[in-house]
Amino acid sequence: MSATLLSMAFLPAEYPGVWTLTAPAPFADETSCQCQAPHEKLTIAQARLGTPVDRPVRVYADGIFDLFHSGHARALMQAKTLFPNSYLLVGVCSDDLTHKFKGFTVMNEAERYEALRHCRYVDEVIRDAPWTLTPEFLEKHKIDFVAHDDIPYSSAGSDDVYKHIKEAGMFVPTQRTEGISTSDIITRIVRDYDVYARRNLQRGYTAKELNVSFINEKKYRFQNQVDKMKEKVKNVEERSKEFVNRVEEKSHDLIQKWEEKSREFIGNFLELFGPDGAWKQMFQERSSRMLQALSPKQSPVSSPTRSRSPSRSPSPTFSWLPIKTSPPSSPKAASASISSMSEGDEDEK
Repeated sequence: MSATLLSMAFLPAEYPGVWTLTAPAPFADETSCQCQAPHEKLTIAQARLGTPVDRPVRVYADGIFDLFHSGHARALMQAKTLFPNSYLLVGVCSDDLTHKFKGFTVMNEAERYEALRHCRYVDEVIRDAPWTLTPEFLEKHKIDFVAHDDIPYSSAGSDDVYKHIKEAGMFVPTQRTEGISTSDIITRIVRDYDVYARRNLQRGYTAKELNVSFINEKKYRFQNQVDKMKEKVKNVEERSKEFVNRVEEKSHDLIQKWEEKSREFIGNFLELFGPDGAWKQMFQERSSRMLQALSPKQSPVSSPTRSRSPSRSPSPTFSWLPIKTSPPSSPKAASASISSMSEGDEDEK
């Protein structure tokens, strides 16, 4: 706790408003009016100037404050900040008065009293506040001004229960917060009754506590089971989508890698087996080597001839050159040539 809060926590009783910073606001019947100075009647102009200096301006705001919400808190904030130096008293009507003039409440009076005690803008809570303010009540609590929204509040046989306060010059208007009210909250619950009944059944409340019939209880529990199954299916669908997305990402990566490897393979193949590839050059080299190995070497022209033995007669040499002969012009010429060839063979013998 800071030094400022510590100093506020131990201030004397002349400054009861600071207790709201460190503790709940006190009840009016557990304390007495702390203002010791004479209670002189003030005008709104005087109060806005911060006078009187010796005491705060006592502002009163009342209401039912059922299901205490932000609209209530904003109204009390406005009442608290109407004047530079103010002390906010909040009156809360009892269950009997509320049920008689307005209707049934969700929270009982003890719960509503306690809710107001813990609002930061409240300096003091008045339990069992009157429905219509009387001069005796205003004098008892030394109230300078009454804060409420300016809409006429017709109730208890009156067109406006604040009419006499306005005529006395003690009324200070505040603004309502649109879109939020106790009636709006109750309307939401009534409109979505099945949803909230199922919600509380699921959280462990019994059908008797919820005033739910046997048939409706079974219906609500069945609907809860159906909702659970829907939620499971939804989760499975989401997980399936995530799995499919991961597979698609991985397949995309695999396709990219496959394309890169394919390009690399094709490039290497062309480099090796293409028109100007290394394989062609290697094949040409090997084929030239094989041709050299298979073809005989030519003997030199000036190689020495072998000496022939004198005893051996030289082997006849045959001429492989073809002899060109002209065809015989007549049968007689053909027979003459044949006879000459036979004679030649006899001579050789």
